[in-house]
Order: sequence, then structure tokens, then C-alpha cells
Amino acid sequence: MLNQTDLSRTDLNLLVLFETVMRERHVGRAAQRMNLSPSAVSHGLARLRALLCDPLFVRTPRGVTPSDRALALEAPVAEILARVRSVVAISAPFEPSTSSRVFTIGAPDGTAAVFLPPLMQSLGTHAPHIDIRIRQLMPRAGDRSPETGWRQAFVDLDARAMDLAVMPMVAAPARFSTRTLFEEDFIIAARAKHPWLKTPTLSAFVAAEHLVVSHTGDPYGFVDIALAERGLARRVTLTAPNFTLALALLAETSLIAAVPRSIFHLHGAHFNLSCASPPLALPRFTMTMVAPTPALQDTGLRWLIDTLVAATAKLPTKAARRGKK
Repeated sequence: MLNQTDLSRTDLNLLVLFETVMRERHVGRAAQRMNLSPSAVSHGLARLRALLCDPLFVRTPRGVTPSDRALALEAPVAEILARVRSVVAISAPFEPSTSSRVFTIGAPDGTAAVFLPPLMQSLGTHAPHIDIRIRQLMPRAGDRSPETGWRQAFVDLDARAMDLAVMPMVAAPARFSTRTLFEEDFIIAARAKHPWLKTPTLSAFVAAEHLVVSHTGDPYGFVDIALAERGLARRVTLTAPNFTLALALLAETSLIAAVPRSIFHLHGAHFNLSCASPPLALPRFTMTMVAPTPALQDTGLRWLIDTLVAATAKLPTKAARRGKK
């Protein structure tokens, strides 16, 4: 966007001004938000227009309207400022009770649904000004290997597009640090009094109509792999892109679905669902926190990781599983 000559004479505050005017769509409101006079904002916009060779904002009776160039610059400017704010925040002493840091966590929707409730409860008590952004992670379409299916997540971590990822895997490339968050297994969920729940046999399982959670619509998953090893197959009547929708659909249909035990424990009762153990062995998954090793120099990120571990340690399903062993 800017060449070296431009950068040498560019005030970073001009980008903050651009972001604020884009958000407010009004010079007066932008001035109030930045504790500046309207004339100071207008002067800053004039400098930006000269620098970028574009009008950027056109006055209207209700405020200002961004030009096409301004709309195109909105996302890049937001990304630049987010990185600058992250650098500044990392450099400053971290105190959870007063920090207003924003952390971005990448996770599949089913995993986020498990750790977010206890995490947000903990933040509300100990770090009320910290905000969390969730970036939904999805395995690469058609790739069923844990080692390669989440490759894009590593790319995003390297690019610092997110601070931390929680993924179903045991190992990560050597440049990353990992820590186990919790282990997950699957149960079979269905609406209350579903016929299969009365006779949860393998043959009845194969004969039932199934729902599969798949963001791509691919109906083949780890349950089908386990069935194929026995020479069996099932009918997948419906796919859904996330587990929240899947639970709602199970409540209103005669479908059954493999659902993470933790999600069912947390949310199944809201949909009046019941469950049974799978009639065949299904894999367990280790939910692992992954972060670039150099990023762990950030005391705030280390605090977030410790907070996540402490929050999920209180999950009732963990205690129940330990009691069964």
C-alpha cells in the first residue's frame, strides 16, 4: 500500500484515523471517539487523501460514504493495526485483571463449544476486560489424515492470524509448542425415546438413518471407516456444517449421530436429547493446544494457555471419565 518513501513520512495515527472514520461513517463522531476536534480529523483525512491519491470519504447529509478504494483498504488496514496493537500489548507488562488484550483462538466448532463456556466464566471473574475471538478451523476438504488435514492452521499460526489453536492431534511440526487440553470420545445421540436407544445394537445402528457433521457436505467420516473395517456401511441421510445445528436437527427428526461426549454433556439437555454408547469401537481424540514456540515469550499468551487448562480441568465429563478408569 505504501512504498519506503511514503513510510518515512507517514504517521501511524493516520491509519487509526482511517479505521475510526470507516467505523463511524461520520467525521464528528470519529473526532469524539479519538478525543480530537473535527478540524483535526478533517486535516488528517486531507493528508491521507494526498498520500493515497484517493478521496477516500465523500461527505453526505448524514456523514461520509467511503470510496471503493477505502472499502478495499479497510481489511488490510485493520490487519496492520491489529498486528501493531499485538506487538505493543506483548511489550507491555501483562496484568489479567486490567488487561484489555484481544486473543484469537482457532478451533473446530465442536471443540470451541466445549472450552468456551468455562473459559468465559473464568475471564468474567479474573480478566473482565479481555476479549476472545474464535477463528473456526476446518480440516482440508477430502483429507482425513490428522497430520495433514489441519495444515492450514499451522500456516495461520505462523502468520500470527491467530494466537493459539486447539486441534484434534497429538503432534505438531517442531517449530510449535503443544499442550494437551482434554481428550474426547464420541457417543451416539438421538431424540428422547428414539427406537434405536431401546435396542442400541450394531445391526440396528447400521439400519438407522444418520446425520454427519461435515462442513463440506462429505458424508464419509471416521464412523464409516470403523464400519468399513467390519464390511458394513450406513445410510447418511443428512449432513450439517456444525454440531450446534446437528443437535437441533436431531431433536426434530428420527436421525442419529455420533457426537462428542463433552458437547452432548454440555448442550444435549437443551435439545431434550438422549444418548447411548457406540455399538462399535470409535477412536478417541486428543485436543491439543498449539502455538508457535517464539510466541510463548508473550506472558499474556502463556497466561491464556494456563487459564484454558484450568478452565477445562473443571469439565464434569473429565471427572466422570477418571472415575470410570
